[in-house]
Amino acid sequence: MAKACVLQSTLLPAYSPLHKLRNQNFTLSFPPLPVSRCRPGIHCSVSAGETTTRSVEEAPEISWGCEIDSLENATSLQNWLSDSGLPPQKMAIDRVDIGERGLVASQNLRKGEKLLFVPPSLVISADSEWTNPEAGEVMKRYDVPDWPLLATYLISEASLQKSSRWYNYISALPRQPYSLLYWTRTELDMYLEASQIRERAIERITNVVGTYEDLRSRIFSKHPHLFPKEVFNDETFKWSFGILFSRLVRLPSMDGRFALVPWADMLNHNCEVETFLDYDKSSKGVVFTTDRPYQPGEQVFISYGNKSNGELLLSYGFVPREGTNPSDSVELALSLRKNDKCYKEKLDALKKHGLSTPQCFPVRITGWPMELMAYAYLVVSPPDMGNNFEEMAKAASNKTSTKTDLKYPEIEEDALQFILDSCETSISKYSRFLKESGSMDLDITSPKQLNRKAFLKQLAVDLSTSERRILYRAQYILRRRLRDIRSGELKALRLFSGLRNFFK
Repeated sequence: MAKACVLQSTLLPAYSPLHKLRNQNFTLSFPPLPVSRCRPGIHCSVSAGETTTRSVEEAPEISWGCEIDSLENATSLQNWLSDSGLPPQKMAIDRVDIGERGLVASQNLRKGEKLLFVPPSLVISADSEWTNPEAGEVMKRYDVPDWPLLATYLISEASLQKSSRWYNYISALPRQPYSLLYWTRTELDMYLEASQIRERAIERITNVVGTYEDLRSRIFSKHPHLFPKEVFNDETFKWSFGILFSRLVRLPSMDGRFALVPWADMLNHNCEVETFLDYDKSSKGVVFTTDRPYQPGEQVFISYGNKSNGELLLSYGFVPREGTNPSDSVELALSLRKNDKCYKEKLDALKKHGLSTPQCFPVRITGWPMELMAYAYLVVSPPDMGNNFEEMAKAASNKTSTKTDLKYPEIEEDALQFILDSCETSISKYSRFLKESGSMDLDITSPKQLNRKAFLKQLAVDLSTSERRILYRAQYILRRRLRDIRSGELKALRLFSGLRNFFK
């Protein structure tokens, strides 16, 4: 599970469905390698026939990579990196409590100490030399953007096995990652029915498969000798994109370029750590600076960014312990009411500002954004407030230049009640799943599938528990605010009645 920090990127293919993908990452270059013009044998256990007939209950098998907790392959990677120019390290790969594999301190580490120093020659980027140069030339001739280019590069190098310079690195990559990109549709529907992260996972899978189909129709089908379908197919693209989503890093000091950084991507995430990978110009290597001291044998962490538990599960396949992630949030879906007399006018206002119905907004343990409140105002606003629809939709889209809170006292109670109803509807879905989760998967007899299902279910239970906890907090805050509003109105009514009786 050890991954490098992944930051958001806008470097998405303009021609591909991948422009919709969220939380992206990546690149850098190293000296060219001597390569042979002939293509070595290719290896892959996923055939074109298998991708169309495989049971939806089974995750596909990839012939390269290793089990996610394999130390043998990781140790071989460390030895190869050392032989290839990686400086002596103050950390070593070991089994760890958080992340199966990770880097642990092999000596005392001080706070503020720079570590790693991975040279550019050991970094994979869109500029990397292809072992099969003809395939690389074709991809660049078509001006393929970095994401699909790197995904194709990984598959090409992986299929060449020991003929590729990156054999030791690819052998240490997980063969079957637990990121949601690698869950089946049945698993997503069964375990994540209550969470909005399910929709994002389905969208991501659809976009990855769509990007593969685009590459296949535009490039692969025209060069089948370079990109045979038994190697380059939707399943192997899910694997390669899964690797990119979970291990690609952005290096700010190299003009924001993105890269796969072997060895560094064995570092695991800690929600309390605030240190990231970057390129150090003085040492000419990729480094990170410790933000705390470490004792020998203690696992060393970096941050993957300020991500919610759902986002961490989506890309990395793990959920932090409940209450340990200060960046945690849950997406709450709000919708216009179909029976609203102004439904069309409100929907037009939303579409004008890039919004839809339903629309998701993040809710944190500390509250919710102004945009969510603006959307709620729009939903409950009566016809005589039609002149305000535009203002509300604009505020809900975060495109307004003024950041002051939008206030409509006359409909605030209705808006808060609408948000509360939406929260409680979502809470009921989480509660139903958590109640029913104990009886799931009892009909599975395969030990391998049973272990996988049990693990995925536990991830879903952990995510649902943490997201429901946030909604419970929002429910409490909303009920208190509504109580205060209503008690204030009652006091005002009593005062008015008292004054009226007095003057009578």
